[in-house]
Amino acid sequence: MNALAEPFDMTLPAVSKHIRVLEHAGLISREKDAQFRLCKLETAPIQEIASWTERYRSIWEARFDTLDTLLADMKENDT
Repeated sequence: MNALAEPFDMTLPAVSKHIRVLEHAGLISREKDAQFRLCKLETAPIQEIASWTERYRSIWEARFDTLDTLLADMKENDT
C-alpha cells in the first residue's frame, strides 16, 4: 500500500483513512486476497450523481451566464 500513498505525498494511514471514507460512502468496495486488500470502484453511485447534476445543468449555465454578464457590466462601468 506504500506504492498507493507515494504519488500523493501522503502517509499510509492518511491513504487508509481516505479509502475507508470512500468505502463507507459506497464509492469503492474492498475484498481480501491473501495479504492484499483489493479495491474496486463502484460506478453506480457516481452515475447517480452525474444523472442528478445533469438535470440542473441548464439552470446553472443560465445563472453563470447571467453572472458573467453582470460582472462584465460592472467592470465596464468602473472604467
